[in-house]
Amino acid sequence: MAVWKWIVGTAATWTLAGIWIRLLFSLAVGMFIGIDRGLKRRGAGIKTHVLVCLGSTLVMLTSEYMFRTFPDAKADMARLGAQVISGVGFLGVGTIMVTGRNQVRGLTTAACLWISACEGLAAGIGFVEGAAYGLVLIALTLKLLTKVDAMIHNHAKVFDFYLEFNTSSGVGTFMDTMRTKDIRIVSFDIAKSRLKGEGPSATMSIEVQDKTLRKTLLSNIQAMEEIRFAEEL
Repeated sequence: MAVWKWIVGTAATWTLAGIWIRLLFSLAVGMFIGIDRGLKRRGAGIKTHVLVCLGSTLVMLTSEYMFRTFPDAKADMARLGAQVISGVGFLGVGTIMVTGRNQVRGLTTAACLWISACEGLAAGIGFVEGAAYGLVLIALTLKLLTKVDAMIHNHAKVFDFYLEFNTSSGVGTFMDTMRTKDIRIVSFDIAKSRLKGEGPSATMSIEVQDKTLRKTLLSNIQAMEEIRFAEEL
């Protein structure tokens, strides 16, 4: 505890030790978040998150340096930090993609890049204690809430399928079959196949009141003559 108090107290000072603590702490934060993304094989890994976090820290260090070195310039210490927040947004967009099955990928990675920048800004200004508390909550979110999210998904009444039909006429037959089974189709987006001679593909969201149907519904859909391929998203 005494060591932690020394770290927090020293980080808040404009000394060489304080600057190194801020930089090393932001390095550790970036590595932690980057390792989580790297283990899940996401687009932005350890190096990207470390660079974002360190860059944000350097921006805040530069802001404080300007404020202390040129007190008569009336520099706004928050201005550079605000530019970091907006700039990282463009970087995050590069990690977001929509697959051919209309699945949105990369939102969590984009959010991790953004919060890495926020952690770096906090560490850069010397608020290491707040950045540490934020890191604990980030760890809980990435580790614990991932399991909670999976549990919610497994108990949801609305879920998605990706379908590939043998022929275009099979789409209407499939829709009629779903209606006879009292399955409510929330959305149905169809797309033509790029390969000649193959039927269209579609992404479908359905709602079922009886969650036990979920276990057998996919196999029942896959067994239909109109379906060439089907999987749950």
